[in-house]
Amino acid sequence: MKKIFIFSAIVLVAGLVAYEALIFYDNNFRYGRMHETPALRPQEEPMPIMEAGVVPINGGDPILRVTTAEDLIPPVDLKAVASVARGRTVYFTFCAQCHGIDFDGNGTVGQSFSPLPADLRAPAVQSQPAGKLFKSISYGIPGGRQPALDTTIMIEDRWKVIAFVKSLGPRN
Repeated sequence: MKKIFIFSAIVLVAGLVAYEALIFYDNNFRYGRMHETPALRPQEEPMPIMEAGVVPINGGDPILRVTTAEDLIPPVDLKAVASVARGRTVYFTFCAQCHGIDFDGNGTVGQSFSPLPADLRAPAVQSQPAGKLFKSISYGIPGGRQPALDTTIMIEDRWKVIAFVKSLGPRN
């Protein structure tokens, strides 16, 4: 009985010490006082005016996804030097790991695949229309190893990669 009384007294004292510590903390420290934190009340502020063009109504990836490859029209000049130069930069950032620096599918990652990634200078790739290449780059190749890059590379940069690949020409 004496042990139970001593144990109960220790628990009671520990509880009181913990309670006093919390009260001291609440009264003497400015941080951690949720009841004094200013509340955010968005309903009391006027709605911000959205700038034109923030929400796409003519285009965007969802529309490009459902458009057939034959109906896709590049928004950039695929033969422009600036487009090809930007496409080269994007290619060596996102594509060269698989397709390689010689564009033959023997990149550091691609050489471990079986079959190898496509040779980008092969006539089969070079003869494809730009829209088909855009769909392959953007949404992947079903049953193939080409990953979908629509969330990785911006739309305009995907077209510029196509400009760069087309500028390579077929392998001799």
